[in-house]
Amino acid sequence: MPPRGSTRQGAPPLEDKNASIIIVGAGVFGLSTAIHLARRGFKNITVFDKQPYHESRYSYFKGCDAASADMNKIFRSAYGGQTEYQALSLDAFDEWQSWNAELGSGGDDAVVPAGMTRKDKVFINNGNLSLTEKPVIPEFEMATVKNMRDAGYPDSQLVTSDERHIEIANARGFGFAIDPFGRRSRGQSHLGVLDTTGGTILADKACSFALHKAERLGVKTVFGVRSGLFESFLRTSESEKVVGIRTVDGKSHRADRVIMACGGWTPSLLPSLDSVCEATAGSVVMMKLPPALAAKYSADKFPSWQYKMRDGAEGGLYGFPATADGYMKIGYRGTKYTNPQTQKVDGVERSVPVTRYTRPETVTDQIPAQAMKVIKRFVDDFLPELPANGVEISTTRLCWYTDSWDNHFVIDHVPDHENVLVATAGSGHAFKYLPSIGGWIADIVEGKGLDRQLVKSWGWRTRPDRKEEVINELMEGSGGNRALQRTKMSSPRDLKLVRGANL
Repeated sequence: MPPRGSTRQGAPPLEDKNASIIIVGAGVFGLSTAIHLARRGFKNITVFDKQPYHESRYSYFKGCDAASADMNKIFRSAYGGQTEYQALSLDAFDEWQSWNAELGSGGDDAVVPAGMTRKDKVFINNGNLSLTEKPVIPEFEMATVKNMRDAGYPDSQLVTSDERHIEIANARGFGFAIDPFGRRSRGQSHLGVLDTTGGTILADKACSFALHKAERLGVKTVFGVRSGLFESFLRTSESEKVVGIRTVDGKSHRADRVIMACGGWTPSLLPSLDSVCEATAGSVVMMKLPPALAAKYSADKFPSWQYKMRDGAEGGLYGFPATADGYMKIGYRGTKYTNPQTQKVDGVERSVPVTRYTRPETVTDQIPAQAMKVIKRFVDDFLPELPANGVEISTTRLCWYTDSWDNHFVIDHVPDHENVLVATAGSGHAFKYLPSIGGWIADIVEGKGLDRQLVKSWGWRTRPDRKEEVINELMEGSGGNRALQRTKMSSPRDLKLVRGANL
């Protein structure tokens, strides 16, 4: 069933292929939408973004600061009882394989974007391991095992304590991913489920490839801290109908349809999202491994993983193999932090990202102390080889997502903003759909398939009053316990990453 209060907003289907379309945001939703609309023959699409992605190529180390601008993201088909997202993931899996094949093909050199070669991949199918400290496999994972089997993927979800499953993993080349931390040999718990459809998406390369694909299809881009930065909507003088956008450089850009796909900035740009979603921060650390350890933990020998993802503040960890340049990333979402700031437009507090593109003077190397504590404890217990070899946390960041109250995306036309569609609330699990989600958004733009379950779930909705129906609390304000203003912060210098450190 669609979320309580869900009401898909009415808008005339866009049928004219010559209609002008502006997409604000060049992340996962914006790029995918641009590709799929262009494939359907729309000829006048322009993507705006404040960040210079042609130069930075979506690298955080080259100045990018958005959720999509990252080293890597998890791919998984494991969704418990949410079989609609399971099916969406399985479709995306095929698309990722197709993108790899396209990039590595021996055809036109124009397929390869600047900074990449035919040897690059955008997706590595090295498995995704979900670990638990509980004595039995949690209900979510067991539901995944059943539902993947029912969908025609038997033995794609392998229980790490099942000897038959271990044999299957070895036979399929996933033996390294059953116990990648070597817990069994140390007499420690290593219970979990390995999703063999899962793996690691190389996010910066994937976005660069998607941008390149969009431009080859004729999509135009306007990037820049002034020329690409959204300031306001253009409206007709005689009505409230939106007819384009105005950018910070003072220029007006007219359009028949505006698609807002602005990541963590979306809720503050569209105040009517208050009852639906909010910008929240995940905490990320990156460690530069020496060559020997980087080789040991490379993607061909180590999976992406999750640890106690639904266990609250003391869990919520996820991580990746070492990248080609030796960086290992671990993220924390056990507590999702906010940055409430009073908005000039209406005096309401809304969480906004703290990034180098909004208030660079506020950006530090600090993350919440709770996140640092949980990450360091995990490394001490699961990766003792790192501190034993002098590996320290080298870089930290806050990664700003947009969470909805129910973890469903929000893809719908905006009430009281005729001609505006929003695509947001990735809720930490949207990136895996980069190759495919734009097809669904294009359907909504064209008024197709609106009766499908997922499309209904993504419709405009309000948060219910009953707390038991809410997955993510919203709009707690500066007085809430998740507000960064009330949160003790920590930097890599505060605590040494050594065995037995006092956490």
